[in-house]
Amino acid sequence: MPTMRLSLKISTRLAGVAVDLDFFFDPVCPWAWITSRWVTEVAEQTDYQIEWRFISLKIINEDRDYGTDFPTYYPTVHGLGFSLLRICAAARKSGGNQAVASLYTELGNRIHTGGLSKKIAADPGLDLAPLRSSLISEAITASGLDPKLAAAGEDESYDELIRTETETALTRTGKDVGTPILTFAPGTDTENSLFGPVIATIPRGAQAVELLDAVRTMAAVPGFAELKRSLRAAPSFE
Repeated sequence: MPTMRLSLKISTRLAGVAVDLDFFFDPVCPWAWITSRWVTEVAEQTDYQIEWRFISLKIINEDRDYGTDFPTYYPTVHGLGFSLLRICAAARKSGGNQAVASLYTELGNRIHTGGLSKKIAADPGLDLAPLRSSLISEAITASGLDPKLAAAGEDESYDELIRTETETALTRTGKDVGTPILTFAPGTDTENSLFGPVIATIPRGAQAVELLDAVRTMAAVPGFAELKRSLRAAPSFE
């Protein structure tokens, strides 16, 4: 049986608990969702501690031409992601990191696993308002959070925080990347960050731990920049 090597405690403190990984996510990104389920799988097997942080696809791409550079549904999806990040920020303010983790899980279960993202992509003219409302209401309720958090989706007071965290993530990796961004050992002398990994399926069991060890090792190599091959399969959220 492969050895689980993630017992080394590293990095900053989150409510008195050592943080091993900063995970920057946008709720609407399917690749971030798969990667998040992988690191969650690792955390369930080890004492690995994850801090859930924000990065906005809308901000990353604000200088690009949505009319020519992206599919027609991207503005709708990226706008939805920004609104959901506001709610995640409000959840953090009221309930800390665990509230963000719970809300992100429930949002992802509906957006990705539940097929909402595919529905939006298939019909760019879809009236998103009722779907957005039910998505937010159901996710907040399933997370056990205050229903009043839904109002934060329109609250611009959280925008500066989202932009600051997005800029923090991009400062760590460079700007020619997407989501997610992972920072290992944040706040320590051994801090290292990478975009990705982009994976089409969620590693489970020992394989999940092995991949985490490998990615963390690559991130620690001075000068390491990129390792890539084309996708072999469509994203699977199972």
